[in-house]
Amino acid sequence: MKVAIIGTVGVPANYGGFETLVENIVRQNRSDELEYSVYCSSKNYNERHWVYRGAKVVYIPLKANGIQSIFYDVFSVLHALRQADVLLVLGVSGCCILPFVRLLSRKRIIVNIDGLEHRRDKWNKWIRKFLKFSEALAVKYADVIVSDNKGIQDYVLEEYGKKSALIEYGGDHVICDTNNMEEEILGKYQLSENGYSLALCRIEPENNVEMILRAFVASGELLIFIGNWHNSEFGRRLKEEYETISNIKLLESIYDIKVLNVLRTYCKFYLHGHSAGGTNPSLVEAMYFGRPVLAFNVVYNRETTEGKAGYFGNEQELIALMNEDGEEVWKRNGEAMREIAYRRYCWNVIANKYERLYLKN
Repeated sequence: MKVAIIGTVGVPANYGGFETLVENIVRQNRSDELEYSVYCSSKNYNERHWVYRGAKVVYIPLKANGIQSIFYDVFSVLHALRQADVLLVLGVSGCCILPFVRLLSRKRIIVNIDGLEHRRDKWNKWIRKFLKFSEALAVKYADVIVSDNKGIQDYVLEEYGKKSALIEYGGDHVICDTNNMEEEILGKYQLSENGYSLALCRIEPENNVEMILRAFVASGELLIFIGNWHNSEFGRRLKEEYETISNIKLLESIYDIKVLNVLRTYCKFYLHGHSAGGTNPSLVEAMYFGRPVLAFNVVYNRETTEGKAGYFGNEQELIALMNEDGEEVWKRNGEAMREIAYRRYCWNVIANKYERLYLKN
């Protein structure tokens, strides 16, 4: 069976959640009867691999993000119709082509609709309208819709009256041998075990970055906040405003998995401020390290953590959480996060769920 994966920047993964998903489901493939082809943007790769971890790589000469993503996905879908038995489409931006596709083909189409992109504040009104329109077409014309969170699954059922398959993300790829570099890495950032809290995300308003920063300024607790501070006016403003505050350390994005491993392992709290989307990969990854999680109080985060994290809805609630005197409570929080991660968010489990969808009638 030939499966085409469409809608990501590509492999090797060096961008985001969907790319990491593709990297790992391709890596998990052990079947001689299952052949993957992955559609990649030639704009993002100077070095090209025509075969990657056993998967065929197809390059499209368009950007995978921004307005070009629509045409990138559409061209990928049309090309894949001639090559594959099953199309796995990640995201809805190119799903506007599906009514036309259904006139040409009855090949199996599976769409992961991502995290309700049309509700994200970062898009203008017209982009949000288009994404909602494209989402509706995806739900109507795809054979299977994949939701990555129970909150998204409930939305699809309530909004469209259609059931969807629940498949989350894995996080076990972050577990690695740090080669006894803990002391060196903590020393580099002048940190001590349990002496700091950690936040990591794209620097966007919907991730409640400023709420977290204000809470830590008020509390005086040390915060390490990792993100792409220079990628937007919002990020640059926050960096300028908060980088001189003694208990706030703002670090640019870190891609060294060993460094992230150490920082996640020894933090006092892990902060997760995401308010949009479904199951967030960075939260799933952090849960593997067994540290107490404090998450923004929305249904997606509660579902991901099974209601066993600490939750805040504003700056004052976050400060109150941090001030709670309950070592045993925080220990149970961290242990629960690790147990959930190992039970639900393993890539072999995720890959097997997708493989069952390819074959299911």
